[in-house]
Amino acid sequence: MNEFLVEITTTIPEGTEEAEVDRRRAAEAVRAGELAATGHLFRLWRPVGELRSLGIWRAADEADLHEKVLGTLPLRPWMSLKVTALQSHPNDPGKSDPTL
Repeated sequence: MNEFLVEITTTIPEGTEEAEVDRRRAAEAVRAGELAATGHLFRLWRPVGELRSLGIWRAADEADLHEKVLGTLPLRPWMSLKVTALQSHPNDPGKSDPTL
């Protein structure tokens, strides 16, 4: 699988009922857990004081990432994404650590 750095900003549409927001957030947590279990969601961070996330995601290619991975997130219709394909760096200290 290829790795991608994905920056996600979620903007809830004005007028959306709180119950709908809560429902989607709960479903998002479940789906993120499923994607982590299958190896598609590797790491996820939230910058301090910001309402966006940065993550390392894995997929066969960028089309697969958008269609079969990110496209399945319940909050996806409210997300803007910035996707950067990644490749291993020769000096990456994690290359020798099989858990990374």
